[in-house]
Amino acid sequence: QMRLVESGGGSVQAGGSLRLSCVVSGYTIRGRSMAWFRQAPGKEREGVAVIYSGPGSTNYADSVKGRFTISVDNAKNTVYLQMNSLTPEDTAMYYCAARTVAGWSPVLAPQLYGYWGQGTQVTVSS
Repeated sequence: QMRLVESGGGSVQAGGSLRLSCVVSGYTIRGRSMAWFRQAPGKEREGVAVIYSGPGSTNYADSVKGRFTISVDNAKNTVYLQMNSLTPEDTAMYYCAARTVAGWSPVLAPQLYGYWGQGTQVTVSS
C-alpha cells in the first residue's frame, strides 16, 4: 500500500518562499508520475505541477510557471515543491499525489491519481 506524507507548509508573507516535501513509502516512485495539487476553500482541486520520476519530465500550471519547481530524490523516495514569490492567491491545502498507473502523463487531472497524502496547509498573507 502506497503512503504519502507531506510536510513543509506554513504561513509566509507575500514574496516569500516555502519548500514542500512528500515522503512516499510502500512503493517506489521511480517510473511513476508524481504531482502536487492544491485546493482553496470553496474551490475545486487544481493541479500545480507533475514530474516523471524517471527522466525528470515536468509540467506546470500556468499560474505557477516560473515560480514553483517540482523535483524528486529517487534515493529518498521523496518529491519536493519549491515555491518562490508566493502570493495570497497561492493560499490552499497542498496535496501530493501518485498516478494510479506507472508511466508519464503531463495531464494534471485529479482523476488520474489514485494515491494521495493528507495535505499540508500553505497560507500567504499580503
